[in-house]
Amino acid sequence: MRFARFAASLAAALLISAPAFAAPKPSFGPPAKWVDVAAMPEPPPVEGAPAVQTLLDDNQSRLTPQGDTFYNRRVRKILKPEGLASQTTFGVTWDPEDEVVTIHALRIIRNGQTIDLLDKGKKMLVLRREQDLERAMLDGRMSATQQIEGLQVGDILDASWTHTGRDPVAGNRSYDMEGLGFPGVAGRYRVRLSWPTGAPIKYRPTEGFGQPKESQDGGWTYLTLDLPGAQAPKPPVGAPARFRRLGSLETSSFESWNEISRIMAPLYDRAAVIDRNSDLRAEIDAIAAKSADPKVRAFEALRLVEDKTRYFFIGMGDGGYVPAAADQTWQRKFGDCKGKTALLLAILKELKIDAEPALVSLGGGDGMNERLPSLAAFNHVIVRATIDGKTYWLDGTRTGDRSGLEALRPPPHRWALPIRTAGSDLVEIVVPPLAEPFLEATTRFDASKGLDTPATMQMVNRFRGDAANGLRQMVASVPRADLERNFRQQLSGSMSWVEVDKVEWNDDAAKDAFEVRMSGTADLDWRKNPDLGVREYRVTVSSNAAPGYPRREPGPNRDAPYAVPFPLFVRSTTEVVLPAGGKGFTVRGPTSKETVGGMELSRVSGITDGVARFTTDMRSLAPEIPAADAEAAGRVFRRIAAEDSLIRAPL
Repeated sequence: MRFARFAASLAAALLISAPAFAAPKPSFGPPAKWVDVAAMPEPPPVEGAPAVQTLLDDNQSRLTPQGDTFYNRRVRKILKPEGLASQTTFGVTWDPEDEVVTIHALRIIRNGQTIDLLDKGKKMLVLRREQDLERAMLDGRMSATQQIEGLQVGDILDASWTHTGRDPVAGNRSYDMEGLGFPGVAGRYRVRLSWPTGAPIKYRPTEGFGQPKESQDGGWTYLTLDLPGAQAPKPPVGAPARFRRLGSLETSSFESWNEISRIMAPLYDRAAVIDRNSDLRAEIDAIAAKSADPKVRAFEALRLVEDKTRYFFIGMGDGGYVPAAADQTWQRKFGDCKGKTALLLAILKELKIDAEPALVSLGGGDGMNERLPSLAAFNHVIVRATIDGKTYWLDGTRTGDRSGLEALRPPPHRWALPIRTAGSDLVEIVVPPLAEPFLEATTRFDASKGLDTPATMQMVNRFRGDAANGLRQMVASVPRADLERNFRQQLSGSMSWVEVDKVEWNDDAAKDAFEVRMSGTADLDWRKNPDLGVREYRVTVSSNAAPGYPRREPGPNRDAPYAVPFPLFVRSTTEVVLPAGGKGFTVRGPTSKETVGGMELSRVSGITDGVARFTTDMRSLAPEIPAADAEAAGRVFRRIAAEDSLIRAPL
C-alpha cells in the first residue's frame, strides 16, 4: 500500500467543517500573504560546487485544523554544461481529489534580466500520468509540466509553487517533514513553519539539521531554521537506517501512535465484512471442512487470498488509506495491500481466528519508535494473527506460500502498529536468527579418473523460506528454456572452467525448499607447487556473505553501529572425489568455529572415504554490531579471506 498525503475519505464524524480542496488543474498567481518571500541570496563559492548550484531552498508551511499549505521555492544556478540536462523540465504533482496547486513563478535570471517562462501557464501541460502502471499501481495523481526553454550556462532558474490540502483520514491533524536534500553548499536554506498558537504541534529535528527557533506573533507560533551556506549532512556508511535519517525536521499534531490506531480501526471494521450471499462463503466452508486446526485454517485463508486475488494498488479517490470492502476485492479478483488485508481479516473472522490489521513500513521501519507519530510513516498493511498465544504475520500481497504457517518467518519491518478500536502503541517485530541455512550450496567434482582428466560436476543449490518461494515464482513465470540458459550463464560468470550439460529443479514445498541441480564437466586446475614439487588444487570456498566495515569520514552519527546482513545463514560445501580412494592426498584448510562481527563462522576441512570436503557455514546472529567492534572484525574477515583451502596430491 502506498499512502498518498491527501488521498482518502473517512466518515463525516471524523471530520470537522472545512473548505473543500480539489482541483484538476493548477492555478497561477502570487503566494499567500503569510509567505515571507525571500530576496535573491548571494551565490555560495563556486570552487568545488556541483554543476547545478543551489542558491535558495525555501520551505514554508502553515498547519491548521482546516488544512495545510506548503510553499516551496527553489533557486538554482547552472555552473557547467553538465548541469543543463538535469534542468530540462519543471513539474509538480498533486492529488486532484484533495489538493490544490498554485504555481507562482518560473523564470530565468540572466545578467540581471528576468525572462518569464510561466506566462500564466500557457505552455503548461497538465496530465494524469500513471507512471507506475507497470508495477500494478494506480494513484490518480495529476502532473503539470513545462519544458524549460533557452536555459544556458550561467543562468539562474527560479521556481516557486504551493500545495494546499486536507487529508480526510487525518481530519484536523497535520504532519510535515522537511530536510536538507541538495548537493554541495546552498546559499541559503530556510524552513519556516507556522500554526495557531496553542495547537498541539510537536516537532523533532534529527541529527545534522540544526536547532530551529520558536517564536509567537499575532496568534501564530513560528518555527524557523535559516541557514546561510548550508550543507546537507552525509549519512554514515554502513549504518542502520535510523542513523542515516539525517538533516530532517518532523512536525506532527497527532497525539500518539495509539490515536492513529484508533482512527484507522473503523475503516477496517467496515471493510472486513462478508455479505451473507457472497460466493466467498463457499470457499470459507471448504477451508473449515478441510481441518479444525486453526493454524491450517489460517494458512489456507492466506493461500486463498494470495492465489485468487492479484495485487493492484488503487490510490484514487478514497483509496489511498481506505480499504476496499472484502466482497469487492473478492469480486474484482484484485486488490492492494489494504483490500487484501480486509479480505483476509474477513475470512479469518469467519473461521474464528483472532486477527487484526497492522500498519508497517516497507524499508523504513528501523527507528520508527523514535519518530513522531504520523500516518505518513506507513506504506503497507498486513495481518497480525494470534493462535495458541503465538503471533503470526500474514501478508496477503505475497504469492506462492506453500509450506504451512510455521514456515512463515516474521517480516523485516522492525515495528508495526496494530489497528484496534481501543488503540494500540507500536509493537516490535522480533526476527530471530535463522536456525537452518536458507541456502545450501554443494558442488561435487569427481576426479577419481585422474588429475588430467576432466572431472564430472554435480552442483545442488537448496533454497529454503523466502528464497525458495522466490525461485518457485520465477519457475512458474519464466519459460523453461530461458531459465536454463540464465542458470548456465550465471554459473559461467564465476566458474568459467565448468561446462554445464544439464539443469534441473525440484520444488520440495512440503519441506519449504526448492532445489536447483546442474551437472556437467569441469577442468580442475591442478598446479605444481614449485617449492614442494607436488600438484595442488586450490579450492574456492565462498565467503562472499561476510560484511565489510569501511572506515567512516567525520560527520553526524560517525559512531553509529554497523549493519550486518540479517537474517543470514549460508552453507557452502565443495567436494572432490580423489583418485585411488584418496591415498596419499592431503588437504590444507581451516577447521574452526568463531564468532566475529555479529557473524558465526564454522569451517571444516578434511578427507573422508576418498573425498576431500570443505564446508563453510556463515550465520548472522544480530542485525548490527557496535562501531567499536568493526575494525577488529574487518581484520578477521580479511584474514579469513586470505586463508588457503587446497588439496595436495602425493609425489
